[in-house]
Amino acid sequence: MPIMDWTDDLSVGVTEIDNQHKRLIELINKLHDAMKAGQGKQMLETTLQELAAYTVYHFQAEEKYMVEYNYPRYHAHKIEHDAFVKKVTDFQKDFVDNRLGLTLDLMKFLKDWVNNHIKSTDKQYTALFNKSGLV
Repeated sequence: MPIMDWTDDLSVGVTEIDNQHKRLIELINKLHDAMKAGQGKQMLETTLQELAAYTVYHFQAEEKYMVEYNYPRYHAHKIEHDAFVKKVTDFQKDFVDNRLGLTLDLMKFLKDWVNNHIKSTDKQYTALFNKSGLV
């Protein structure tokens, strides 16, 4: 059973970005399933690699549209993206250092990101993106 389901309140009204956000939900659920099966540590390295790759293509897509459509909150939004990338990099370093409790910390961080960034910060660009033709 997934720890997090895709729900309409997560939608930003842009199919491309919603699909990318759904991928993040899949990563969270995959890590959770591995943890429940006692394989969280084995799955952690793969999840961190996938998360690093995810941030590159997802943040580039969002930021490209923000610049293209002159999104007024672009700089503040980019600061949040940069903080996410740094946090993932920190998690990768902690993994190499074999830090205990890392899987739970990563899970909490990702769930908080979904609930705080996607549900509020990302939704702020919906009207502009939709008005500009992105649906």
